[in-house]
Parts: sequence; structure tokens; C-alpha cells
Amino acid sequence: MATDEKIEQICEGLDMLTEDTSIPRNIRRGSEKVKDILHKDTDPIDLRVATAISTLDELANDPNIPLHGRTLIWNIMSQLEGIA
Repeated sequence: MATDEKIEQICEGLDMLTEDTSIPRNIRRGSEKVKDILHKDTDPIDLRVATAISTLDELANDPNIPLHGRTLIWNIMSQLEGIA
């Protein structure tokens, strides 16, 4: 699978996170920020992936996030690690 296809698949997972109203607003905003980071073509892919993983790690450690949201973030992070 090409890198662009993997990023689109990851963005679909981020969309699921963004559209879930049981997830706190700051986490949903953070997932939108990660999507923007991944689509920023001016930066090299390894920098985009590292920044996205770092941001997602901060979101996953938020004490207010429900368990299913944290699990989804961890799945997205593992997909990103496959790209880097």
C-alpha cells in the first residue's frame, strides 16, 4: 500500500474520532490538528509522522478521554509507526 493510501486510511480513523460526540472537544480538535499535520505536503513525511505521533500521544494521555477513544488513538499511532 502506498504512503498516501495509508495516510488517507489514518485520516478516516481520525474522522471517526472527530465525529464521536462522546469524545471531549479538545481531543476532537487535536485529531483535526493531526489531520492537518499529515496533509501538509511541504514537510517531509517522517517529520509529519513524528509530529502526528507526538500529538496523538498527548491526546491519549488526557485523563478525560473514554477508553474507546484512547484505543482508537493507539491504533492510529501504530499505523503511523508503520509509515515512519
